[in-house]
Amino acid sequence: MTGPDRPADVALTNLDQPLFDGADATKRDLVDYLDAVRDHLLPELVDRPLSVVRALRGQRPFMQKNTPKYAPGWVPTHTMWAHASKREVSYPLCNDRRTLLWLANQRAVEYHPTLFRVGQFDHPTHLVLDLDPPEEGGFGLAVRTAWLVREVLADAGLV
Repeated sequence: MTGPDRPADVALTNLDQPLFDGADATKRDLVDYLDAVRDHLLPELVDRPLSVVRALRGQRPFMQKNTPKYAPGWVPTHTMWAHASKREVSYPLCNDRRTLLWLANQRAVEYHPTLFRVGQFDHPTHLVLDLDPPEEGGFGLAVRTAWLVREVLADAGLV
């Protein structure tokens, strides 16, 4: 979203740079893609504390939880205890288009929302099961495991 419809208070910079070293995509491609899918993405992100993976040029991608001090004042946040970090973290909340575009301008290429919304910590809305295939056994074993998990969840009335 780099045209006249862009919110005036979202500064987009270095849009023609490669997204990361060796990428065929530019930062503009990321911004435009996220803007194009925002109507599908934002309802899932609203009011969910968010961690992002950022891909800065010349650096390895990294996970960022804490909202940077330089974030605009209009980026909503939610502060809560992060068990992995063993400290209070001020997570961004991607509740609107301009926050999504600001995150894209920060080269946020992966979005990791919590499974709950702010104020509903004890009511998760999603369940994620990570079924990584073992080194020996291959992908087929993970597929069979996924079918078994689906069967158990269906038997419990969760599918």
